[in-house]
Amino acid sequence: MEWLTILPPFIAIAVVVWKKEVILALFLAILASEFLLLLSSNSENLLITPINTIDRIVNTAASGGTTSILVFSLLVGALLAFIRDSGGVNATVSRVINSGLINSKKRVGGVTMFTGMLIFIESNLSVLTAGIFARGLFDKYKMSRARLAYIIDSTCAPICILILLNGWGAYILALISTYDLGEDPIAVLWGTLPFNVYAWLTLLVVAYTIFFDKVHGPMKEAEKRLDSVETSLDSRPATKARFMLVPLLVMVIGMFAFMYMTGEGNIAKGSGSKSVLYATFLACIIAYIQLLWHKRFTHKQSITIGFNGMGELLPLVTIVLFSIALGTSLKALGTGIFVSGLVGESLPLILVVPMLFIAGAIMSFTTGTSWGTFAILIPIGMPLVTTLGLPPSLVLAAILGGGIFGDHCSPISDTTAISSLAAGCDLLTHVKTQLPYALFVGGLSIAAYILLSLQMLL
Repeated sequence: MEWLTILPPFIAIAVVVWKKEVILALFLAILASEFLLLLSSNSENLLITPINTIDRIVNTAASGGTTSILVFSLLVGALLAFIRDSGGVNATVSRVINSGLINSKKRVGGVTMFTGMLIFIESNLSVLTAGIFARGLFDKYKMSRARLAYIIDSTCAPICILILLNGWGAYILALISTYDLGEDPIAVLWGTLPFNVYAWLTLLVVAYTIFFDKVHGPMKEAEKRLDSVETSLDSRPATKARFMLVPLLVMVIGMFAFMYMTGEGNIAKGSGSKSVLYATFLACIIAYIQLLWHKRFTHKQSITIGFNGMGELLPLVTIVLFSIALGTSLKALGTGIFVSGLVGESLPLILVVPMLFIAGAIMSFTTGTSWGTFAILIPIGMPLVTTLGLPPSLVLAAILGGGIFGDHCSPISDTTAISSLAAGCDLLTHVKTQLPYALFVGGLSIAAYILLSLQMLL
């Protein structure tokens, strides 16, 4: 039965590859997982599998954290529509181009990466802000949206896992605080900074693609397809840059303020899902007020624009919901525990850290969640610190890096879906074009962890 627990994610991936249809793939994977759960409980009525599947999706949507993410995603659609239809995007792009500061592909890529690194407090907000700002610039300089999705996805998650002054940091700190690691948990957490090889190498490769203006594999093909057709900025006339810049600024500042508020004075303990929801809602309100104040649109027109924007993102919101529901179902099935069991204590000491990285990648790839990966692997990896005498920061860094690596490769990851949403790129195109880069860096990371383990034993 244990081997069957990996069947649902494989069904999802197979359907994605075969039919190029993500929503169907995720639904069938949830259906398979719920069937296996009934089978393992020796239920006599397997015909209720579809009912359990619907209940799983509904219960997932009803949970506070998931609801926040879903409403946030819908509000993103409204915000994008407000700043697009107001002419604010075109006005901002025109102002930036006319300033002469951003006048090449390298500078466009550089400012996009810098924006993603600057907002390290929350990965979704970082992806969203960088994606919205750079869309028009990428179109102007005939750079593919797939390239934009890659830059923001491969910048924002790594920088957030390196500079852990965010929800991830608080979450991981809570997970490791129950173990006697011989060091202060905060020291262990910050000690992961030099050992998180995947995150550092990913940022380095992103910087390489920007500085040398080089892309490879499917990404190169995506750029060629773009070059073969005429591309232009959105046809909506440019108006005032403030229609875009003011809501974005409100959203970024609001994110910090709400993290501080929900953390009761401690940003690191703030709720990322609630804060990004509150900040995005506030940005939508400000964008709406601007449209009325400057008589750009009437109340009725503004509301219509907002709901049309939500409708445009409904398929991606469905993908996010199904991916989270699948992760919840797989957790109940025990998929993560089975995968983590691949890392046994009988492994040679030199392979323990690399295998934790690989197990983290496989778990994150098959379940579509790095959060769940951390929750399962940290309780397995941290005891190895005391029993095998391994450096705690090295072990933790391998787990964290593996989770991000798997997320970057997974077509069922909610982070991947949000990156596609922010860039305005097809989800499967983003996965296909980012995958070679992630696999290349992942391979280098495994080799690096073997070398670090060798150095540890000498």
